[in-house]
Amino acid sequence: MNTPRPKARLSRALGIPLTRKCVKYFEKRPYPPGVHGRSRKKPSDYQVRLLEKQRLRHQYNVSEGQLRRTFTDAVRAPGKTGETLVTLLERRLDAVVLRSGLARTIYQARQMVGHGHITVDGAKVDRPSYRLRPGQVVGVRERSRATAPFQVAAAGAHVDGPTAPYLSVALADLTVTILRLPERREIPVHCDEQLIVEFYSR
Repeated sequence: MNTPRPKARLSRALGIPLTRKCVKYFEKRPYPPGVHGRSRKKPSDYQVRLLEKQRLRHQYNVSEGQLRRTFTDAVRAPGKTGETLVTLLERRLDAVVLRSGLARTIYQARQMVGHGHITVDGAKVDRPSYRLRPGQVVGVRERSRATAPFQVAAAGAHVDGPTAPYLSVALADLTVTILRLPERREIPVHCDEQLIVEFYSR
């Protein structure tokens, strides 16, 4: 999904920094953009739920249609709908590329997948929405390994804290193995998923 809107401005509108680069701008002006950013009235219940939905959507860089379809899949699956929704999004190929440290941002991860640099079980997959299963191995195409972005990733430049426990990452080899399904408490996403369920269920 193409998001031409400046990420720092979008971060301020959502109330969360979307990239590491946006953190300093968000901390400097942690209020919505615009001349009325610091003097807005108390939001309505609808606005609160809409904001939570938008936060989740932009953290995974998905369109409204993609998020709604994922919500439909979550409703049909067993378990809590909100938690299932987040775990389904976390199983997207671009999300795994980001969490593993192969990409700096979700936007770069989506571009890497879309440009055909990423493989799943040895076969090229260029759909960022591809949903991974436990046991599958994500890697980088042989001819892409020598390019600068992947050499930087192999050096660990994008690793920010411990690796997700549901992934086995070998950055030197540029490979990631899905060990199991992620649990909601392990996913570093800022949102109240129950409010999103209420938004789509209204």
